[in-house]
Amino acid sequence: MFFLETPSNPLTEVADIAAVAEIAHNAGAQLVVDNCFCSPALQQPIKFGADIVVHSATKHIDGQGRVLGGAVLGSHDFIMGKVFPFVRTAGPTLSAFNAWVLLKGMETLAIRMERHSTNALALAEFLESHPAVARVFHPALKSHPQHEIAMRQQSGGGAIVSFELKGATPEQQRANAWRVIDNTRLCSITGNLGDTRTTITHPYTTTHARVSPEAKAAAGVVKG
Repeated sequence: MFFLETPSNPLTEVADIAAVAEIAHNAGAQLVVDNCFCSPALQQPIKFGADIVVHSATKHIDGQGRVLGGAVLGSHDFIMGKVFPFVRTAGPTLSAFNAWVLLKGMETLAIRMERHSTNALALAEFLESHPAVARVFHPALKSHPQHEIAMRQQSGGGAIVSFELKGATPEQQRANAWRVIDNTRLCSITGNLGDTRTTITHPYTTTHARVSPEAKAAAGVVKG
């Protein structure tokens, strides 16, 4: 199995799904794509050669922070032959109410993701011009390293904006990051995403807190 997350969390790095699918299939592997950041409204990896797609339905698919859930998509043979028997016997099954909430969320998914993308790009462009900001990451920005790939396989940039603050030292960068978070008035401070609210988090000390400093540095997750 070849597992790929695109765009990545938290730096929105974008991978060429079709190219990776060719590599995986040449090696006799199935390509699994985590499509959480885009949702099916902005990106459909199976069209580019992915075999299996997974979603944290807790996020954009619900869209209002109400329930926990997940989704696995693939061929009929894979879902009924591999996924369904496991779900049936091991028990990780949605309640009927949670399933209903997620289905209702999907009714507005397309218009929510369109607005998320528009708002996120406006924020990214503002931050990119701010003197206290060192770098901004959003796939729809022309300065994004994989902008061309993103626009080829996504219909929008998505809801996630990551940015790195300036500072003479890593500790100064961290202090600046916390100053921004502590002074927000409109953002909800949380590690979740995909809600109707604007949320803000510090990945170094929250979502990636258990990752080693060396691995965080290699992934570009810095204190700022």
